[in-house]
Amino acid sequence: MPVKNPRDMFVLLLSELRQGSERTSKFFDEISQKAQDEDVKEALEARVFVSQKVLSTIDQCFTLIGEQPVKISGRLYDVFAEDFREELAEIPDQSARRLFILARASQVIHLRIAEYKVLIAAADLAGHFAVGVLLESCLADNLAFVERTKRLIWAIAETKQGEKIRARAAA
Repeated sequence: MPVKNPRDMFVLLLSELRQGSERTSKFFDEISQKAQDEDVKEALEARVFVSQKVLSTIDQCFTLIGEQPVKISGRLYDVFAEDFREELAEIPDQSARRLFILARASQVIHLRIAEYKVLIAAADLAGHFAVGVLLESCLADNLAFVERTKRLIWAIAETKQGEKIRARAAA
């Protein structure tokens, strides 16, 4: 899509956000299948569920501005997912796998958060305040996932630390 003006840029960025959100949802669905830890699996499945609401919210943004999403190549997520699969296959330790899965999920969401922040500012500049409100709600969902992921990582780390302390005490 050739970008001729700020509106075209907004539609392009919103389209990238939508397609990225859709691919992220599929990615999280895939990695939840590979997660053997129930807490990690449940967290990722919950994120997939929330992602459906996010996609419909983004679709409503397009409705409000009277546009349709444009087609984007989206290679960034394809490369990320392929690298993830290869790297995960090389990690035999279950604890390390859990942390790796959560770390990669967090990275993807942080990218998404940056996109939301830019689009919220752009929506405000364009006078699309309702679109800004909708995007803020999606941003909040992503921030909540990051916070919950951080807590899950800490819980895993604390459990692992407790195991080490118990092993030392038993020795």
